[in-house]
Amino acid sequence: MAGTAERRVDSTLRSRPAGYAVIQKCLDVQAEVAPQGRVAKFFGTNPLHPDARSWYQGALGELETAAALDRLGPEWTVLHSVPIGSGTTDIDHIVIGPGGVFTINTKHHAGKKVWAGGNMLTVGGQKTEHIRNARHEAAGVAERLRMVGAQVAVTPLIVIVGAASMSEGKKPAAVEVLAVERLHRWLTKQRGIHNAKAVAYYTELAEQRTTWHTTGGPVTDVLRRTQRFARLQREVDAAHKRRHRWALGSRAAAACVLAGGLLSLPGLIGTVMAAMP
Repeated sequence: MAGTAERRVDSTLRSRPAGYAVIQKCLDVQAEVAPQGRVAKFFGTNPLHPDARSWYQGALGELETAAALDRLGPEWTVLHSVPIGSGTTDIDHIVIGPGGVFTINTKHHAGKKVWAGGNMLTVGGQKTEHIRNARHEAAGVAERLRMVGAQVAVTPLIVIVGAASMSEGKKPAAVEVLAVERLHRWLTKQRGIHNAKAVAYYTELAEQRTTWHTTGGPVTDVLRRTQRFARLQREVDAAHKRRHRWALGSRAAAACVLAGGLLSLPGLIGTVMAAMP
């Protein structure tokens, strides 16, 4: 029975974890990187390949959004990294519940200023296509659900992770733009428009890969890839902490030099090493 249950779960999109598509791309790029040597690890060199860093940040953003969505009650269904068409693109999250059907496009803009108004969203003063893309995704999801028998409105959301600040123009944005911290509350505050039967019906259709993906094939390497990404996260975090400690040690040594507290190179080295683990 356990094997049957596992096969049944694997035949739907519930087996696809948050950030799966970007994690896959990150790991594919990272696979070309040679393992770090002792010196690189000692000095906290970032183990990420430069071409993998945007994928890595994207994955972290989607995982943070997923954590917020995990807080929704059992009356909600959340699907992650839903492959569309030939599978070359995906929807970060599809959410189905009493308050409606939503597509969520997660954007990780760490330390950036985000502004939204009308059909425009800027990041650090630079124009983006976020609103246009979000609306296009929602329209595509509504069309695919219609093709399998569900006439339902789909609302696009843009969720921002890590922004330094978020502001809105005089004209409200054409798509709801939310900081990830506001996502759970915003969804649960939406007026109930679908009863339990409707939610179950839409969920059944949305869970099937063939609703979205031309091949509908199962995901067979979820555990391996999620474990590899978790290991990569630990390596990146460890390198970041090592660089931070080196920076602290260097500042402490510089302060001592300015104060006349270090008279020799061994003393300088000792001060730096004292700040290291």
